[in-house]
Amino acid sequence: MDIGVISVRYARALLKSATDAKIEDAVYTEMQQLAKSYVEVPQLRFTIDNPMLSKDKKEMLLETAVGSKPSDLTKTFIQLVLKEDRESVMQFIANSYVTLYRQQKNVIRGRLITAAAVSAETEQKMRQMVESKTNGTVEFETEVNPDIIGGFILEYDSYRMDASVKTKLNSILTQLSK
Repeated sequence: MDIGVISVRYARALLKSATDAKIEDAVYTEMQQLAKSYVEVPQLRFTIDNPMLSKDKKEMLLETAVGSKPSDLTKTFIQLVLKEDRESVMQFIANSYVTLYRQQKNVIRGRLITAAAVSAETEQKMRQMVESKTNGTVEFETEVNPDIIGGFILEYDSYRMDASVKTKLNSILTQLSK
């Protein structure tokens, strides 16, 4: 069976259970942390995939990777995944849950790249602009990149607005070289 199909099925079941229990936001945070743990600690995947490691130790590791105080639903879910020998797809399940949650709650990821740090007020204005255009909630991430010289780059969904000085200078250079 396909890893993508398996992970989406498990993630869908977890999201439904979390929604029924009205703790989908808490589980969302836990699944984000789990996915982040897999990225930040590559050895976690190899350790969880190790057939010599007992299920109890794997359960303890996964609960630790989820965060400080995992919900009872998440603990039960981890036990189910281990019982069904699906721990090798746990990272994919966590990522699938995050994606499904964002679709269900209409959450859009946005990113603002600037040459210098912006004030919280400016960031909030950009967030509100994106939310008004998308009719959704925006998870906003800001990044400082001095290479763009000035201006900003705003990305969300498949939209990208590049108002950086670097891009404008490159455009002028291209026109002059023609």
